[in-house]
Amino acid sequence: MPEARRGGAVERGIQDSAAKGGGADDTGKPRRRQARGERRIAQLLEAAGRVFCASGYTAASTNSIAREAGVSPGTLYQFFPNKEAIAVELGDVLLNRWRTTYGQAFTPAHLDLPLPEMLDAVLDPLITFNCENPAFAVLMHGSEIPGQVTEEHDVLHSTLLTRVEEILGSYLPNTPQAERTRTAEFVFVLFKGGLDLVLSHEGEERDAYIGELKNAMFRYLAPLVGDAAPHCRPQRETATPDS
Repeated sequence: MPEARRGGAVERGIQDSAAKGGGADDTGKPRRRQARGERRIAQLLEAAGRVFCASGYTAASTNSIAREAGVSPGTLYQFFPNKEAIAVELGDVLLNRWRTTYGQAFTPAHLDLPLPEMLDAVLDPLITFNCENPAFAVLMHGSEIPGQVTEEHDVLHSTLLTRVEEILGSYLPNTPQAERTRTAEFVFVLFKGGLDLVLSHEGEERDAYIGELKNAMFRYLAPLVGDAAPHCRPQRETATPDS
């Protein structure tokens, strides 16, 4: 996917967040912003996303982020006290965008579809989000990422796993709980592993790997689900990742 498209997707989310006020003081807590600083903050966060993707979070520095943004380190420090504050803010922006994507993927109408169509409807928004926001994977999985970001990711991970299990329950209402849990965990791992391959390719090859990921998910689930239609919708069909 072209770099301009990825950057534009991140910047839109950053600007939405900036318009609501934010930033960070010395404790990493949000602070109100002046409208004249919003574009600069969006510029810094977008640059940080590119630097984190290129060099990883640990190797990134405020100087490299400022250089990528085309500003002086002093300008950066007017808005963020350190690299950790930048990561927390960028993580918040990306998690908010992810929650929107989650809602688009897990709409009630999608959960009434037969298995092949349901996989397309659920997986496409999730895959597109990750392709357009490569910094998300860096911030969510790095070992040195600030605790606030990793804690929010852990909540997201747990909620998504529960959601997958609930969906399986709608297709397999008579399957024992322990078996549904195991199946949900394998589905989750299949998705994450396939997504890593998708993100490591571009263009037609990326599209081919997306197809392989969907095929793998279908071939794993089809023997379990068979011709079963969803028995009932999960009770938490309108839940969000942080609910």
